[in-house]
Amino acid sequence: MVAKILIYSARFCPYCRMAERLLATKGVEFEKVMVDENPVRRDEMILRAGQTSVPQIFIDDIHVGGFAELAGLERTGKLNVLLE
Repeated sequence: MVAKILIYSARFCPYCRMAERLLATKGVEFEKVMVDENPVRRDEMILRAGQTSVPQIFIDDIHVGGFAELAGLERTGKLNVLLE
């Protein structure tokens, strides 16, 4: 089964782009929600993640966090496990 990935993102967020590039190198598809264009989805992100900053990344129903946490999972080899 392929993991479902959701990234809450914003247009001018460099960390969002870095997270997207990292996931693209893994060859996985993800859904991107632009919270700067949709305040209702921003509220959803805050409720789910407990954070107001972007990106906020979810793999299946697991809140990974932002880019730093995603990159940390990649460095330790744990990202591949979550993506399976």
